[in-house]
Amino acid sequence: MVQLLRKCRNCDLYTMQDTCPKCGGDAVSPHPAKFSMDDKYRKYKILMKRLAENKE
Repeated sequence: MVQLLRKCRNCDLYTMQDTCPKCGGDAVSPHPAKFSMDDKYRKYKILMKRLAENKE
């Protein structure tokens, strides 16, 4: 299924276009990436999350 919904990085406006009609900013998918226990990069993602939590 194709993800049609997009969210502007600048003004947080939801749109179906690649650019925001309000501010002209870049619109990206607001949905998180799929999670899989078989992900070969899982250990790196967990490590980066822990490092980010320790910096706060």
